[in-house]
Amino acid sequence: MTELAEEAGITVRTLRFYRERKLIPPPRREGRIAWYNEHHLARLRTIGALLERGHTLGGIAELLAAFESGRDVGELLGLRTPLLPPWSEETPVRLSPEQLADHFSEDITAENLSASLDIGYLAVDGDEFVHISRRLLDASTELVNKGIPLAAVLEAGRRVRAHADALADVFTTLIRTHVLSDILERATAADPPTAQEVERIARTIEALRPLSKGVVEAELSMAMDRRVQAELEQWLKEQGQTPQ
Repeated sequence: MTELAEEAGITVRTLRFYRERKLIPPPRREGRIAWYNEHHLARLRTIGALLERGHTLGGIAELLAAFESGRDVGELLGLRTPLLPPWSEETPVRLSPEQLADHFSEDITAENLSASLDIGYLAVDGDEFVHISRRLLDASTELVNKGIPLAAVLEAGRRVRAHADALADVFTTLIRTHVLSDILERATAADPPTAQEVERIARTIEALRPLSKGVVEAELSMAMDRRVQAELEQWLKEQGQTPQ
């Protein structure tokens, strides 16, 4: 128990308190000896990361209980079933603590775990983690393998998320203002949209999916061309060479 507490950066008294609150699973016992493993350490680090984000122990216990009992987090938070199917086509990935370590090795720190939870890349599901996207996990792993610290990758991800939210706002504002304004302005609690109007909203937003992806991909590709060319020209000038 002492070694586990030291590894997690907490006191033995705190560890006992977490056990009493059932925030961590009981250890495997052989006679009078209690054996803890990497799952316990991962759970303790997760608890620490959630506490850093401002969650209370009561709230953490409720979330962990919800995950372990199979309840949907959206249900727990009181979220309604969405009108449309998910926009993204990303596939979540379940990871044990050992598998997560295989991806990022010594970069699995409390700070990086907290950042991953805060961005929304990771969620906790019992003794496992769930990464929000296979593509993002693979990209993050490859960037770390190229020598970029995970903390820098996560900060870049946070910035990309902010820009992606801004892009999404551009497209949704465009549709709301110029296509759906008549429906949205008329709709009230006393006079909600008709089934036909709701269907029209769903079809319109669904049609936006390939258009928005195409625009963003085209603009990002051209922006990368401009930036890479500018960086190359600057490097050649610094080397005393003239760009061809």
